[in-house]
Amino acid sequence: MKSERLTTRVLMLAVLWFALLSGLSANAGDGQEPRQRVRDLGIVIGSYPTGPLNAITDVAGVKVGKITLISGEGALKPGQGPVRTGVTVIIPRDDVWHKKVPAGAFVLNGTGEMTGLAWIAESGFLEYPIALTNTLNVPRVANGVMSWMIKQYPEIGIDDDTLTPVVAECDDGRLSDIQGRHVSEQDVMAALDHAVSGPVKEGTVGAGTGMVSYGFKGGIGTASRRLSENDGGYTVGVLVNANHGRRPELVIGSMPVGKLYEAPQPVAEVPRPGQSEGSIVVVIATDAPLDGRQLARLAKRAALGLARTGSTARHGSGDFMLAFSTANIIRHYPKEPTFQQIHLADTHLNPLITATVEATEEAILNALTMATTVVGRDGHRAEAISLARLRAILDQHTK
Repeated sequence: MKSERLTTRVLMLAVLWFALLSGLSANAGDGQEPRQRVRDLGIVIGSYPTGPLNAITDVAGVKVGKITLISGEGALKPGQGPVRTGVTVIIPRDDVWHKKVPAGAFVLNGTGEMTGLAWIAESGFLEYPIALTNTLNVPRVANGVMSWMIKQYPEIGIDDDTLTPVVAECDDGRLSDIQGRHVSEQDVMAALDHAVSGPVKEGTVGAGTGMVSYGFKGGIGTASRRLSENDGGYTVGVLVNANHGRRPELVIGSMPVGKLYEAPQPVAEVPRPGQSEGSIVVVIATDAPLDGRQLARLAKRAALGLARTGSTARHGSGDFMLAFSTANIIRHYPKEPTFQQIHLADTHLNPLITATVEATEEAILNALTMATTVVGRDGHRAEAISLARLRAILDQHTK
């Protein structure tokens, strides 16, 4: 009898354990299919090869860091949660304060903010990290960058110059308690302290945690291109924070996927009166020897990569592009009145222009295919694009 009771108990535990596992599997599979980058889905964008990582960090010396903040659920309690936000930072090179990088920018549509652009336009260089976050968190994130820079360079503002940080924003208020400004100075400093070269996590991470793009969950995406030795062997890397577009606009591999998707749009996709229509931030890095003027030209071309995914840069969208080059060093306080730099002729820019367009397009699509479904404040749900449905659309319409 004792043996039978033991056997029965073991069987009951086994049934309960199986039911638990089944429940977990069902929950995990609820819109959370394994994510893949667009190239891994067989969608090849453009003609140039990628770098080894197909990421902005393929440009030697570039580092990326992030802090992702996810907490709470249910009804919005302004200032408390739910929280679906974060910060992403890009460090162009070690000691960028003393070894500045040439830089240039372009604003396609200015319903948004990227701080520090006036000084970049005036000087033609970048001298600190770039930070991405949500709209209302810009001042706190700027404080974090300044605190980190002062920690690295204690003479700032005393016997050295001051700084005007570059902080770019997108509105994640559709999913997160944006009034709470939950990204702290300490979060920014931690992201900078732990920034690394190597693979870059994409989708629902860092500044991309609460982003919605083309009616799907958006966020962080990255890609790169490597030119042939005949074209200089240069690398172009792009990182985006995608929070833009309406679903019918979405184009993937020249296919009108948004129109063919035939799925209901999530609540989070349609902005209410007074809400923004979304934004995108594009950061371009290259090791090609370009000056600030040429980098501004390169930044403009990122808008063409954006357009290839279907965006029309709507009235309420903020579309900001920033490009920098690691090829030359601009000294902080040069002793000599003149200095020399390697400079690529404008007549040899075309391969870099094409590479920038391709990498921007692919980075945006990677943001979509790598993002995961997120349920945010007030039950607003941003559904990740179904990769199975995407494959079916592409297979059906490419036969």
